[in-house]
Amino acid sequence: MIVAAESSETVIGIVGGGTVGGGIVEILSSRAPMLHSSLGLTVNIAKVCVKDKSKKRDFVLPAGCEVVEDVEDILNDESIQLVVEVMGGTGLAKDVVTRAITSGKHVVTANKALIAQDLPELQALVSKTNADRVVPIQFGFEAAVCGGIPIIHALQRDFLADDVIQLSGIINGCTNFILSNMESGGKSYSEALKEASKLGYAEADPTLDVGGFDARSKLRILIKLAFGYDVAEDEIPVRGITEVTSTDFEYARLQGGTVKLLGVAKLDKPGGCRISAFVSPVFVSEKNTLASINGATNAVQIASQSMANSVFVGQGAGRFPTANSCVSDILDICQGTSAMPFPKSTPPGMKFVNSYTSAFYVRIRFRDGVGIIQSLGEIFAASGVSIFAILQNPIANRNDAQFVVTTDPVDVSKIKQACVALEATEWCLGDTFWMPVL
Repeated sequence: MIVAAESSETVIGIVGGGTVGGGIVEILSSRAPMLHSSLGLTVNIAKVCVKDKSKKRDFVLPAGCEVVEDVEDILNDESIQLVVEVMGGTGLAKDVVTRAITSGKHVVTANKALIAQDLPELQALVSKTNADRVVPIQFGFEAAVCGGIPIIHALQRDFLADDVIQLSGIINGCTNFILSNMESGGKSYSEALKEASKLGYAEADPTLDVGGFDARSKLRILIKLAFGYDVAEDEIPVRGITEVTSTDFEYARLQGGTVKLLGVAKLDKPGGCRISAFVSPVFVSEKNTLASINGATNAVQIASQSMANSVFVGQGAGRFPTANSCVSDILDICQGTSAMPFPKSTPPGMKFVNSYTSAFYVRIRFRDGVGIIQSLGEIFAASGVSIFAILQNPIANRNDAQFVVTTDPVDVSKIKQACVALEATEWCLGDTFWMPVL
């Protein structure tokens, strides 16, 4: 026999009736009996704001729910206690979120772009609004990073008594799908991108994804949560996947690994005060869990003092994974169990440096001749780079061949310096390609 908890009703308004908004309605509607009997919660969806209410929806509205076209109908409705923003963008969406907060309404959003762009402002607004309130308003954004993976809640709660040393994540499903297809399907970058577009993983203009910019936005949010440090998004170095070729997967396999687009943030040492970060293609050893994460799946790996290595894996996008994260925030607010949005403050003396140390993989196109390895060694030595290994498949065309150098750990600036010098030689063809080793 299930004993119902004391009943509590929360009235919500949803701004955005598309894929995620519809998913939220469906989950809350289907789970309503369980929420009432087990948790004593009644979540009443009073209004859904859409661009065109004459458009047919692919979800059934609950009884009494009104469809409106003007956000003012939600923002000015005093009966609505919680606003869910899933319309996207950083214009009207920002207005909805900020006005809802200042009017004393709780807010749940899936808007990664908005949070990454205006993180300090939103944090300050929540603090200012709550300063004079007995019951603080809550701000939930679990769905903004990695869709259905509860990585935000984990960092807000489970790592507060721990010290994060490094965070490494596959945080963009489109690029992981493309790279996985290049590896397992033997496709070129353009072929894999075309398939990603066909299946809906890539936008009509995929630049934000393949250029690494979407991952950078998410990484900024994760850095604030994991380390307490607020770094400007454009301070984080970013390189996309457009230069990755099938040759890189060949050489990665020879070394027992693969290529992934990762967002990485790390301290210079445990307990250190210098933090670095980047988004880049990365050579990942097959011994690392991230190497086996394929398709559009996301994963975040956290190295910390107390828990060593933790990995969170799941769907990074999609109707129900993203909607489920929004619903999780809604239920936390309804139960009064929400965590502080950004619980870690900036540690004293913490500094961000846009350089980092790593071992590196360098691919070089060349015209065959005498003395190439000697020239390579001299250039690397002059740049302060120690060579770990040189790999080369049999040469098929002496006028256009490739080989790979892996290095010992070194500052990225020295790799860049070495690559500029290599590209100035007569035997090097075109640009070199380099990536860090995880």
